[in-house]
Amino acid sequence: MIRVLIADDQALVRGGFRMILESRDDLDVVGEAADGAEAVALTADLTPDVVLMDVRMPEVDGLEATRRIIGSGSPARVLVLTTYDVDDSVYAALRAGASGFLLKDVRPAELVEAVRIIARGDALLAPSVTRRLLDRFMDTLPAPSPHALDALTSREMEVLRLVAFALSNAEIAAHLVLTEATVKTHVSAILRKLGLRDRVQAVVLAYEVGLVRPRSI
Repeated sequence: MIRVLIADDQALVRGGFRMILESRDDLDVVGEAADGAEAVALTADLTPDVVLMDVRMPEVDGLEATRRIIGSGSPARVLVLTTYDVDDSVYAALRAGASGFLLKDVRPAELVEAVRIIARGDALLAPSVTRRLLDRFMDTLPAPSPHALDALTSREMEVLRLVAFALSNAEIAAHLVLTEATVKTHVSAILRKLGLRDRVQAVVLAYEVGLVRPRSI
């Protein structure tokens, strides 16, 4: 059973999402939050697997709530809900540690599948979309840190660069003449060594440290 917390300041939206999710046998809505502060508190109390997080909420917004949840060490994964697919809030949410985002007009079946994807530890947002976001906000990227990737082997650096180019494990395997299982092992090692939650975070880091740069591909 996947435990879900819904955070949105609109009761009708929360109710609609609850109805959709609880119609599936493997999903259980364990709580609802009307603002970011309540979302943080309920995440700590209820230990959900996935938090559906609206970006714009009163007092503590969804971005700050995401930062607090991730910063607390909670294993909960945050799925951000937004009105626009490419804006500052989406980029900020990814940097805060969100595992992906959905548009608020998402279809019911897509919402259900998104929660399942996030719950099993995968990233919902395709790396290619992340690249488009980073391309738009390239002027806000920090200066490269030359030592950020020192823990990686040369092969892991190659794999990370290809992950940042939005290649799948199968495509990376073909490019480097490796088995797909070996690529999965390298990706897992990269995430572990760099303290990252998923591939989306790996793409963001690859840009931030200068391993790849927007518009250079």
